Amino acid sequence: MTLGASALLPAANAMAATGCAVTYTTNSWSGGFTASVTVKNLGDPISNWTLGFTFPHSGQRVVQGWSATYDQSGSAVTARSLSYNGSLATGASTTIGFNGSWTTSNPNPTSFTLNGTVCTGSTTPTTAPPTTPPTTPPTTPPTTPPVTTPPPGGQTPVAINGKLRVCGANLCNQYGKPIQLRGMSSHGFHWFPQCYKDQALDAIATDWNSDLFRISMYVQEEGYETDPAGFTARVNELVEKTTARGMYALVDFHTLTPGDPMYNLERAKTFFAAVSARHAAKDNVIYEITNEPNGVSWSTIKNYAEQVIPIIRANDPDAVVVVGTRAWSSLGVSEGGNATEVINNPVNASNVMYAFHFYAASHKDNYRAELERAAARLPMFVTEFGTVAYTGDGAADLASSTQWLDLLDRLKISYANWTFSDKAETSAALRPGTCNGTQFTGTSVLTESGTFMRNRIRTPDNFPTS
Repeated sequence: MTLGASALLPAANAMAATGCAVTYTTNSWSGGFTASVTVKNLGDPISNWTLGFTFPHSGQRVVQGWSATYDQSGSAVTARSLSYNGSLATGASTTIGFNGSWTTSNPNPTSFTLNGTVCTGSTTPTTAPPTTPPTTPPTTPPTTPPVTTPPPGGQTPVAINGKLRVCGANLCNQYGKPIQLRGMSSHGFHWFPQCYKDQALDAIATDWNSDLFRISMYVQEEGYETDPAGFTARVNELVEKTTARGMYALVDFHTLTPGDPMYNLERAKTFFAAVSARHAAKDNVIYEITNEPNGVSWSTIKNYAEQVIPIIRANDPDAVVVVGTRAWSSLGVSEGGNATEVINNPVNASNVMYAFHFYAASHKDNYRAELERAAARLPMFVTEFGTVAYTGDGAADLASSTQWLDLLDRLKISYANWTFSDKAETSAALRPGTCNGTQFTGTSVLTESGTFMRNRIRTPDNFPTS
């Protein structure tokens, strides 16, 4: 996205629009807002488009956008279509969005143009009330939500389970029944982009029979902080591809170094405002808001979570959010602590789960015992684990891995294995060089860890619907 350009001309080769309608909605917080803009073409079909509008006040700025490229000069904003959403037939619509900032007020634009034509067909700007963090504990969600629909005929994990919620210490489906999701985590997609092409995602969904795909977006380590708009766009693309395959998408804000999540607080607010606005209507998106906090207290992690979660809730009030725990998401065990600090002082929000990470060759009986103790009181989610040592390398410990997975199955704790990639380390599921090709199914492309995990994940799910 470029800001500061002065052009307000239609995109090249765009046909003139003879009529259009725009719906503009916002969610705001102190100093910022997220806008969603739905454009409907009421005129002749067009092959690409330019949407123009003007903010009522000069203090309003587009900070980060998606589903279009944005230019702003003064108060005037131009959004141009991308390759996948440029064609609009008569009566067709598309939705774009952006995060904005404001200084003194946040009124909405009142006039829009599509390829230079004023949109007069029921332009309906609306504004939701400003969002602030909760100041009192939320009402505890009912243990069993009411069943209002019959079991669906679809067979994908999302078609069967629908919108998820936290029920007591469990992750529950739309029928209020505890379930376990099993799947794979990406590596940093900026390092291994070829590992997440369509053929790879097809294999995860239909050959591995995965219920979920964890989209790991590194924040440091050459990640999000170097190109926020580009990394956000890639996450959104992978969420869409995961959704199309009927899996749950676990969006991982992959913080590692530094271990203090507060270092990335403003980045997290910007990122999750954009991603949650884009996917708020979906039933399959889960948000992991900090990967492996380390070297900080639980109270610091909790403070971070209680500032980030309201940003997500402003767009998606019911999304499941996973919060990392102390000492590389070990519930504090790796720094000499335990789950008591979380049990006695949980995050002040509903539909929240807590992350636990382990590496089977390094973390054994004492880690398993602490997770089982915690799971009796807290909703736990193993958002990352490996069959090898904590370094991600070394021999696969399949005996310890089996003990771990048997425990997770028994407790119905969901998990994502690290990693579906072809990195030259033993935690990777794919043999080095696999991602250069298009063959991802079967066992010939898998490492020892990959073969073991595929065999575990592809066993039949147990998703109760009554």
